[in-house]
Amino acid sequence: MQNTPTSSGHLLTLLQLSDSALPTGAFSHSFGMESYLETGQVHDEASFAHWLRLFLEQSLTYTDGLLLRLAFEADNDQRIIELDRLIHASALPRQLRIAAQKMGARMLAVALAGFPVPPLRSYQQAVQAGTGTGHPAIAYALAARGAGAPLADALSSYLFSTATSLTQNAIRAIPLGQDAGQRVIRQMHETVNAAVAKIFTLDDQDLGVATPGLEIAQMRHEHQRARMFMS
Repeated sequence: MQNTPTSSGHLLTLLQLSDSALPTGAFSHSFGMESYLETGQVHDEASFAHWLRLFLEQSLTYTDGLLLRLAFEADNDQRIIELDRLIHASALPRQLRIAAQKMGARMLAVALAGFPVPPLRSYQQAVQAGTGTGHPAIAYALAARGAGAPLADALSSYLFSTATSLTQNAIRAIPLGQDAGQRVIRQMHETVNAAVAKIFTLDDQDLGVATPGLEIAQMRHEHQRARMFMS
């Protein structure tokens, strides 16, 4: 049977933007995991997999994941800035806000270099003017939408990329073996799929819903005497 050519443009865009080698600085951030390393709550493959699953289910779903969906669905620049301000205000830990701004600036620059669509340019201009703070999930959403990617695929690739980056950081910090890291990543497939399904049931009122224990760990990280990561 003859193969039928298909367009893979949006898939290649998502693969590029979700590549762990993308220069956004994700390797510098643990998003609170390092605090759990210090207390011994995360110390091996099983405990890290448990932490990562909870992080995806109870934090990332309601922050970056929902933000990405809402930004993808936004029909004007004002809505994008509204979402930018909401997510910034909802992040209580200072390191988390700084991390989002730094990674957001890098994601914007990288996305614009390869996919200079008008909404991305408008968002960058707003950030440069100080009316927005910059967030990687918003930049990712605008680039993915501009490439014609389905929303569900954009969500899956973003969440999975975050899980992969955190696993690579855990491999260095715990440390874990490379094979152990791959086992953890494989375990997250179902978690990511469930998170995407959950995100489609949420609305604006759910944006920024946080887990107090994780927020406390993220705040505590700033005061650790020795740190590998910036958050």
